[in-house]
Amino acid sequence: MTGLTTRELTSGTWDDFVGVLGSNGGARGCWCMHWRLSIAEWTDGRGDGNKRAMKSLARRKRAPGVVVYRDSTAVAWCSLGPRDEFPRLVRSPLLKPVDDEDVCAIACVLVARAHRRSGLLPSVLDAVCDYAAARDYPAVEGYPVDPPDGRRAGADTAMTGIASAFREAGFTEIARRRKDRPIMRRVLR
Repeated sequence: MTGLTTRELTSGTWDDFVGVLGSNGGARGCWCMHWRLSIAEWTDGRGDGNKRAMKSLARRKRAPGVVVYRDSTAVAWCSLGPRDEFPRLVRSPLLKPVDDEDVCAIACVLVARAHRRSGLLPSVLDAVCDYAAARDYPAVEGYPVDPPDGRRAGADTAMTGIASAFREAGFTEIARRRKDRPIMRRVLR
């Protein structure tokens, strides 16, 4: 699938971001703040508080992620940036850094409900990698789930993506600390 483009999350793309995440902000009022806040902060902000926190991040110079478009339709969202922008990710016993490579971390990737189950995710990942390469990252790292025995991942766990889509997009596994949670990387240069 071709023709996907990315636009940074800003006040100008905010409505498209909201459209992709839906009225619940992704899973359980997250608004893609799960990896950026402590669990207490995230829980306290669930819903409108997390939405306000992300809106504040969308106003800063470095975007907290990108909205992915097919033509002019927003079809996906990807939270990304330097790994150290995601403190809970860095502290996670399962997903903590494997090395000190300067990676662009894909903390969350969400395809809009109307576009799910269409095979779109590998193309979304390709578009995100193009975005990261244009910003001189040497590699992109993802933390997808790898559901056992062909099971489906729920919205709460699928927020980081699905391993099969990462493999299809050219990522390779570099670590696995639990059988269903690989750390995957795609070298860009």
